[in-house]
Amino acid sequence: MTTIAVLGGGIMATALAMPLTDNGHEVRIVGTHLDREEIESIRNKGVHPRQAVPVPASVRAYQLEEAAEAFEGASVVMVGVNSFGPRWAGEQLAGLLRPGQDVIAVAKGMEADDGNLRILPDVMAEQVPAELRGQVTWSAIVGPSIAGEVAARRHTCVVFAGLDQAALDRLAPLYRTGVYHVWTSTDLVGSEVAAAMKNCYALAVGLAEGLLEAMGEAQAPDRNHNFEAALIAQGFHEICLMMDLLGGRRETPYELPGVGDMYVTSVGGRNVRVGRLLGAGVKFTEAWERLGRPTLEGAAAIRVIGGALPRLTERGVISEADLPLLRHLHGVIALEQPIDIPWSKFFRGEQ
Repeated sequence: MTTIAVLGGGIMATALAMPLTDNGHEVRIVGTHLDREEIESIRNKGVHPRQAVPVPASVRAYQLEEAAEAFEGASVVMVGVNSFGPRWAGEQLAGLLRPGQDVIAVAKGMEADDGNLRILPDVMAEQVPAELRGQVTWSAIVGPSIAGEVAARRHTCVVFAGLDQAALDRLAPLYRTGVYHVWTSTDLVGSEVAAAMKNCYALAVGLAEGLLEAMGEAQAPDRNHNFEAALIAQGFHEICLMMDLLGGRRETPYELPGVGDMYVTSVGGRNVRVGRLLGAGVKFTEAWERLGRPTLEGAAAIRVIGGALPRLTERGVISEADLPLLRHLHGVIALEQPIDIPWSKFFRGEQ
């Protein structure tokens, strides 16, 4: 039996307790300062308030001030915070980690500094003192993975990505079951970039339904699937370009972290819902308010990655013709510009 300490009481981190406990491992979930209600619900009712499937009875839940107790004796640390929390999580880990532990994260996104894009596992690790940072391993879970389906034990295929193959070989068997299927990859950069960027283009897919509503054709038998397909194809093209730019492997987007994850994110969820409101003519700030101010990882990625493109262009790293869809999405989200899809700029320019 292996003990896994989980930092973050979100629905994905909680759902991943299913394969771990199915394999007989001990799971200890530590809530963030924003998860107090969730932790109390798991403790007192045996359920996560945003998840239909009961949490396994063997899972132990801790409030943040009890984190040291939860981390005691753990050999694996899973970080379940969202894309806004890696710096905070790293600061917490600085006082909780011990040499020899394997760290694996679920958050998807990127940060940018003067146009320099960085993956979130690196951002998180940098908050940990250098000596300790080098005495633990850092990995990430990527691929199409809806939390509710994981909790319900539906077949799910994911990739554990990291630079240390030995660590991946230790981690994968802990989670792997007859329904939770795990592959490994040492392309950490490529896997994280694909997983972050697919959220951008999944949000764009939502524009199609919204535009039909704006035209008064919400019930029309002819949909906007041609529109959606073109955006997905262009999005995939732009992810592949970013592989070349940041050092990921070209084959990675063709697999679970890219095309697989883009599909599952495009068929539903908050990214698609906000895209639909944007397509209907609602400005981003109002759309976000209407949805109850949720965490929108697609919008966050668009702001960060799209916001880095002008600086990268100024430095000559990319050309003005590169990533036209992401540039446009940045204008719609960050600058609240009207939707005007740059079709003729897609696929290296209409010939």
